[in-house]
Amino acid sequence: MALADPQDTARRRAPRVDAIRNREAIVEAAAEVLAEQGTAVDVREIARRGGVGMGTLYRHFPKKEDLVRTVLHQDFTRWADSARRAAADAEDPWAALTDFYEQALAGYARHRAIMENFELTWAEPDLDGIRQLRLVIDELCARAGAAGLLRPGVTTDDLLLLLVSLGHAVRITDDCRPRMWTRLLHISLDGLRPDHRGPLPDGTAPVGRTPEAPESPPSH
Repeated sequence: MALADPQDTARRRAPRVDAIRNREAIVEAAAEVLAEQGTAVDVREIARRGGVGMGTLYRHFPKKEDLVRTVLHQDFTRWADSARRAAADAEDPWAALTDFYEQALAGYARHRAIMENFELTWAEPDLDGIRQLRLVIDELCARAGAAGLLRPGVTTDDLLLLLVSLGHAVRITDDCRPRMWTRLLHISLDGLRPDHRGPLPDGTAPVGRTPEAPESPPSH
């Protein structure tokens, strides 16, 4: 019995060049369409722009959710890295913090699918994506705090949740009033300044519990 040539076996197992090219074309087209139209896009439009047939698309991504997840992870990583590099280029810690938010939110506003799914980085985190953001924001928080530029008690979680909140503001205003979020951003950043020295609420109440309302004065 003749033994199989190891090189032939390796060639059969290795992805074909055209298969790799098709997958890259699908992901590139999906990134473009998802940024423009969001996650409700018809996959037939992605296949058309990628220059592939539906069979080819489904061989690489049997479910639309698989393709969306791949693209969002890729684009979210690029988006977070771009914001990180912009902040790192600023020597002043406060400028670094401001630039991070401006670059992050501007990129967010240009990508409808990220806009639709960004809140999930908090409620249902993409662990790798949220880790990237947390590392960047932790460094920014430490730099600004060491320079005495943050009000006492501000944490990385505060800054991360502020980004999520401002992202939601972008989502609900950008179609009707583009860049209205920049006003809200500056108001929010002013609230982080150290001259606001009032104690911050604890913010550690168990999920699902709300503060008890003060008792009403007795009626007469």
